[in-house]
Amino acid sequence: MTELLFFLYFAVMTIVSSVLTVGLRSPVYCALALLSTLLHVAGLFVLLHAEFVAALQVIVYAGAVLVLYIFVIMLLDLKTVEKFLHKQVGIAIFFGVVLIFEILIGLFQSPLFSSAPKVIAQAEAPIGNTAEVGIALFTKYLLPFEIVGIILLGAVIGALVLAKKVPAS
Repeated sequence: MTELLFFLYFAVMTIVSSVLTVGLRSPVYCALALLSTLLHVAGLFVLLHAEFVAALQVIVYAGAVLVLYIFVIMLLDLKTVEKFLHKQVGIAIFFGVVLIFEILIGLFQSPLFSSAPKVIAQAEAPIGNTAEVGIALFTKYLLPFEIVGIILLGAVIGALVLAKKVPAS
């Protein structure tokens, strides 16, 4: 029962923060709402017993990609949008409500609410744990991993060069 409550919390908060990501006026607040969305999706992964995927979600998306978005917002010096786009927010709210209803319908049709006897599944061995992923990453895929690191370093240097302000003569 507690898993169901956690699932409902993470699902509803993911949808609400997604709607806020689309509907807020300030780009920085939109980025914070996106952070909330990504963290709640990571919570859903934890409920699915995919802790490694949840950790990647937090590290890669909530950590690296969101920081990149905030850097772009700061570099472009985006101002708050003056007109609030009611049509887009209304559409986003509509789809959010539809998703919530679909989740609730799926839950009530799940075996949790049926009166049939529950069959306990036998535990299976985990198929891809973190140690195996780490070993594969640093043996078989070491060269592509290092190439991606060099490409990202070049992107950071390029962003710094583009952001540097030339002093007025």
